[in-house]
Order: sequence, then C-alpha cells, then structure tokens
Amino acid sequence: MDATPGSAPPSSAAALRLALAAPGLPEGPLGCPICLDVLRDPVTVPCGHNFCQGCLQALRQQPGPPDGGGAGGAARCPLCQEPVPASLRLRKNRALCELLPLLAAATGGSSPPSPAAACPMAPGAEEEDAAGEEGAAVLCDVCPPESRVAAARSCLVCLASFCGAHLEPHRRAPAFRAHRLVAPLRRLEEGLCPRHLQPLDGFCRTEQTCVCSRCRAHEHRAHDVVSLEQEREHKEAQQVKFLSDVENELEELAVTIAQAKKMVELIKGAAKKEREKVEKLFAEASEVLATFQKEVTGFIQDGERSMLGEAEADLHWKEERRAKLAQCKQNLESVASTDTIYFLQEFQALKVAMEENLSPAPSFQNELNFTKCTQVVGAVKDVLSTACKNQWNLLQGKGMDGLNYQEREEALAESRFPDKSNNPACLESRDYFLKFAFIIDLDSDTADKFIQLFGTKGAKRVLCPIPYPESPTRFINCEQVLGLNFMNRGNYYWEVELIDGWVSIGVIAEDFDPQEAYNRGRLGRNDRSCCLQWNGQNYVAWFGGFESVIQQPFFQTIGVFLEYSEKALTFYGVKDSKMTCLKQLKVSHSAKGKSDPFQNKINQHFGSLFSWKLKPAFFLESVDAHLQIGPLKRDCVSVLKRR
Repeated sequence: MDATPGSAPPSSAAALRLALAAPGLPEGPLGCPICLDVLRDPVTVPCGHNFCQGCLQALRQQPGPPDGGGAGGAARCPLCQEPVPASLRLRKNRALCELLPLLAAATGGSSPPSPAAACPMAPGAEEEDAAGEEGAAVLCDVCPPESRVAAARSCLVCLASFCGAHLEPHRRAPAFRAHRLVAPLRRLEEGLCPRHLQPLDGFCRTEQTCVCSRCRAHEHRAHDVVSLEQEREHKEAQQVKFLSDVENELEELAVTIAQAKKMVELIKGAAKKEREKVEKLFAEASEVLATFQKEVTGFIQDGERSMLGEAEADLHWKEERRAKLAQCKQNLESVASTDTIYFLQEFQALKVAMEENLSPAPSFQNELNFTKCTQVVGAVKDVLSTACKNQWNLLQGKGMDGLNYQEREEALAESRFPDKSNNPACLESRDYFLKFAFIIDLDSDTADKFIQLFGTKGAKRVLCPIPYPESPTRFINCEQVLGLNFMNRGNYYWEVELIDGWVSIGVIAEDFDPQEAYNRGRLGRNDRSCCLQWNGQNYVAWFGGFESVIQQPFFQTIGVFLEYSEKALTFYGVKDSKMTCLKQLKVSHSAKGKSDPFQNKINQHFGSLFSWKLKPAFFLESVDAHLQIGPLKRDCVSVLKRR
C-alpha cells in the first residue's frame, strides 16, 4: 500500500512486518526455495540466492545429472541452474542471520504459511500427465536419505524427481517456467538428446527418431518433425493393425522355426553320416598308400641287399688281386742281377698273375633297379594330386579347369578384350594424363556453411558457421563442396593435395539433392556419387553405401582420371611424377567380382551414374579436414580451353 503525502515513514519493525506479510513469502528473499520455510542458518551461493545451510548441504550430496552435477561434482542452484562448485565452503550470511530474529520478534513469532498449501503453477511452466515408468517406486531426490518419500513429478531440465513439497518452486517460481515436468521417471537421462543433452520434445518422421530443439534447428531442419504426443497418437492409431501383423508374423515364424529345426537336424544327420563315410574312405586310401609305401620301401631294401652282396664280393676280389700283383712286382724288382734262375722264376710268377681270369662285372654297373622308385612314387603323387583337384572341382560344380560354364565364357571374353587400365604396369606416365588436365574451380554456392573456401582452389572445415547467402544448390547436412564445371564426354584428369584430416574426393551427378539427409547425402553413400576417402589410416573406396579398403601407403597428392565414355573412374597416388593405381571403379565381367560385395555393387549400378552430367565433389569429414586443388604443369592443355 502506498504511503499518503505527509505521513511518516514506517518504522523498521513495521517494514519487516510488511515484508513477512507479503504474498509468497517463502519464495521471497527470506524463504528457502528447497524446504519452502523461513531461512534457517542462511547461506548465499555465488549466483546470489539464499538457502538453508542444511537444505543446500543435502542437495549437494544427492546424485546429479549426466553433465557433472551432484555428489562428487558441481551441484546446481534450483532457481537459476548456475553451478555451485563442490569446493565452495558454505558460510553463513551474517546479515540475514541478524535480520531473521528481528523479523520473528516484529511478527510476534507468527509461523510462515504451510508449504503444502495449494499454489498455482508458475506462468509458462509445462507439466505433462504421461504415465511414468514405475512411478510409485521413484523417490524424491531432494529429501534427506533417511526420510525420502515418493516423487510426484520428474523434471527433464533438472534431471531430478521431486515430492509434492519440493516441487513447489517449479509450480510457483517464474525461473522454472521453461522446465518440463512429467510423471516420475526412473531413468531421466533417457529423456535427453545424447548429442545435445537437451530434452527430447519432438519426433522426426523422416528418420524415425526422437529429437530435441537443437536437432530440429540443425540436422532435422528440413525434415517432417511433429510433437511427441502427436506421433504417439499416430502410432497408437496404427497399433491394432501393427500388433495384428506382428501376431501373424509370430505365428508364421513359429511354423517356419519348427520346419527349420527339422531341417537343421536333417542337415546335421546327413553331414554326420557323410563325414563318417568320408573318414572311412580316407582311412582306406591311407591304408592303400601305406601298403604301397611299404612295398616300395621293401623293394629298395631287397635291391640294396642283393646288389650290395655282388658289389662287396667284387671289391674283395679286386683288393686281393691288387695285393698279389704288387707283391710279385716287388719280388721281381728285388732279384739281384747275378741270380738268373730266381729272376726267371719271379718273372714267370708275375706273368701268371697277370693272366689269371678276371672277375665278372657286377650287374649294377648297368642299372640300379631300385632307383626307379623315385619316378614311380612321383608319378603316383602327380596322378593323385590331379585326381584330387579334378574331383574337388566336380564337387563344387565346376569343370576340370576349375570354372563353371558361365565363368569360362566370361574369362574368354576378358581374354579377347583385355582391360589395360586394370594393370598398373601398363599405365602411362604422369605426362600422359596431363594431356587431359581439367581445371577445377570450387563453387561457393554449393559449399556447406562449415566449409571455408580459400579462393577457388582451397577448402577447409571450420567450427563456426560462415554466413553464406541462401542458395538452392548449397549442401545443408553434409560438409561438402562441388566443382563449378560439368563433365559429360571424353577424359578428365585433376589432382588434389591432402593437407590434413579426413578428406573424400570423387564425382557426383548433376541432379543430386543437396538437402539430402546426412546418411544418404555423403559422397559414396548413394548411387549418384562415388569417392576415395582417406580416413587417417588407409584409403577406402565408396559407392552405393558399400566400401572397399585399399592397402596402400599415404600419398600427399591424389590424381583422379575420369574416362566418361569408358564409364571408368581411377584414383592414383602421385609422387615424383610416378603414378600408383589405388583403385579403379569400373564394371567388370570377371567372375571374381561376384564374391566381392563392393565390385558386385559396381557391376549393378555404376554404369547408370554416367547417364548424368558429373561434377567433381569433395567431402571434408573431420573437423580439421583441409584440401587444395593441386596445380598442374603450366604447359598442360586444359580440357576447358580445348573445348
């Protein structure tokens, strides 16, 4: 009530009495927002709000939200959500400690209003009546541990649950008007966006996921986003039919599962029987080989025994003859010149020894029979190896050459029309590619707002968005930028310097929608683009959502050669004018492509990419990504200039 002119100013006691009688006192400067009572041992936190020392101490001991608040971290002020450092020492507010007794004396000890009194909700505060998850078992996070009561509501902003008494600040104080109250939840963190840590309050029908306000403003800006309640009503309207379809599917699965179990048992039984038969046959084959080995080894031993006897007898005879001849020679030479009779006798003895019959030559001088065993066993091994290979090919449904009919036809076609570019050894030097040099200028009207351009040749990903003007060709969900000119005939060659980070280099069709979602808008994750990515560890080729890892060392310079008429795109590592083929994307008729999912995708859809005009495309995936369009030789002929 305003003072009338000329009236004396009210006394201090009267002023205190008026303050105490003011509406909403417990939420005023002399009331504790936690216990809703007059302050007891008041303390002041850095944001300027006052609390009972015991209430604030109990709040700081409670487990906090995922952002670090609560026990062991920084609690937050219940009124303004400012952090209260864990290291802060609570000191009493002496001014309030002296003022409160005066207030109690001036009011005659009147008690403050009961905190349980019904009060209107703060303007703008949002409360939902959705059914909570096991709400009866959720306890208040503010009550003392020894006397916790059941929670009445949970706050998705505070990430805490409150009983009726401790919920009053959310109902009354304007500071909580933006807080979202729901039925008690046991796992409050599930109501937060894992990326932005904000409450999930919408549903993206485009990507079928819950989103927060920041998601709607950025990644899902162009998507169909509705409220959670609206989407629930939509889903509940489909629930009966959906559950009926699920029930039918479950019944069908039950029948097919029983059939599948029988098939599994049948396969196991047939495989077991076949395995036993094969093991028996292999054992018999092993016995045949062991018998043959024993026979061959015995043949070698018999031949050695018989031929060794002949050889040893011949050796013994020759040694005896040599000794006899040597003795007779020595006797003859030792005869004195005057002893004629002894000389004639010794000479005749040496002559007889020389004329004695020679021993017959041993049979092994012509051939060692057991040495044929090596040839025989080698022939058996070759026959066995060939037989095993042929039978294995027949078992796999192939011919004797290891290929089925279709694969033989494709291999024959490949031999008639060889692909020279698939063989890096056949590639020309860098000077050959410079004849097809394509001068690239980056198109600023396509650059994502998180890409900073340096002239028309350099691009770097930045953290702060750049205020580019609105453009219908600008990427909004992917950090990509395109070249300015089209490619629709002939051959094109350009080079890119990888300065830092994860960079993808490729081509994209002219009709590609730059507002495509992130999962489908990135280079190589759709059928309208392809690329070579450097991910910091190795190179990866991408097309149609399929990838092929390339085991090659890092090259600072990447050369790109597009043969539009041949429907081929080849990536090279360039160093000292030497070209190393990293990967060629081209439809292949080779049979080996069927076992490679990436090449199979190329064979099915890569050719259709060339029904459109193409543009050079670049994707700066990591936050530190940086590239530069490499300068080519000055004397090279530009494709643009030639046309």
